[in-house]
Amino acid sequence: MRESHQRVRGIPRGNGTMGKMMRPMMGATSGTSTPTEVRPTQLPGDLGLDPDSDLDIDQDRPWVVLVWNDPINLMSYVTYVLQKLFGHSLEKATELMLQVHREGRAAVAEGNREQAEMHVFRLHEHGLWATCQHDR
Repeated sequence: MRESHQRVRGIPRGNGTMGKMMRPMMGATSGTSTPTEVRPTQLPGDLGLDPDSDLDIDQDRPWVVLVWNDPINLMSYVTYVLQKLFGHSLEKATELMLQVHREGRAAVAEGNREQAEMHVFRLHEHGLWATCQHDR
């Protein structure tokens, strides 16, 4: 076979040994394995639980955006970012910044998951350390 037929878009094609080596391994069993029973997924109703009980996950709980203390950003810069991104007053932004500085973190916003993830993304763009989690 000519070289031009051995290449596909510049990637050399093998001589086929890899495919031959893999074939016996695929789907092969050693003879000692036993068949596994496949069971359908059990739903809360199948377990005898009331679907309206308090055990259900509350989807309406807000997500909280946390800003974490870091050794890089100045306190004045953190205050500025909190004002710019969340519209906090200087007093509120300063209070949150001091909470981050003293306690290591502060909750700066809350909302649904998409909003919280967007806030975290924007805080990361400004160089701040941030995460989001479900409110407890």
